[in-house]
Amino acid sequence: MLYIVPTPIGNLQDITLRALEVLKTCDAVLCEDTRRTQILLSHFAISKPTFRYNENDDFSIRRCTEVLESGKTCALVSDCGTPCISDPGWRLVKAAVEKGIKVSSLPGPSAVACALAGAGITGGAFTFLGFLPRKPGRAAKLLSGAYGVGNPVVVYESPYRVIKMLGLIAKTLGEDTPVILARELSKVYEEWLRGTAAGLAADLGKKHKVQGEFVMIIDRPHKEEKNEDADF
Repeated sequence: MLYIVPTPIGNLQDITLRALEVLKTCDAVLCEDTRRTQILLSHFAISKPTFRYNENDDFSIRRCTEVLESGKTCALVSDCGTPCISDPGWRLVKAAVEKGIKVSSLPGPSAVACALAGAGITGGAFTFLGFLPRKPGRAAKLLSGAYGVGNPVVVYESPYRVIKMLGLIAKTLGEDTPVILARELSKVYEEWLRGTAAGLAADLGKKHKVQGEFVMIIDRPHKEEKNEDADF
């Protein structure tokens, strides 16, 4: 049995009761970084064997799959948030499904959902791209294609590249493209920044140091919203 267990994106109190129950009762925890996961387990007084799961290592995937085939119940976690969503895990889940191993996915913390809920934009469709490619050409092509669909676009970015990414957005989609930045969600220094791609790039460029992981929501120029369901 494989449980996909979301873990807090910042505040440890955001973990669910069901996630704690699975972590307490499973045979082993498969994790992105054993040191990070051990901090979480220790905080809740949970003692379990932990094994590093490396998405890019076939041997690691095979070893974890063999543990599941032996009848063990394992919890798959990433450093934070929901595994398989811009985090390691999907290859192990795919292998487990192919082997006929039961997989259960728990609901829980997700940075993209948290950011969208607090953004104050349409609650309808959106396009999630996760972390964009490092090469500017490929990133620009993905951005342009996703933005052309007509929905807000959500990407993740590190503090080391966020200014460059804002510059790429300004160059590709226009300097006045509305952007919402959610930084350090659920943590002590949580911050929301709203403005244009060019404006936010300039503002962050003035800071001595940019810190924290970012969720970037690329919105569309505001227009008068119409109620398409209205009868009048």
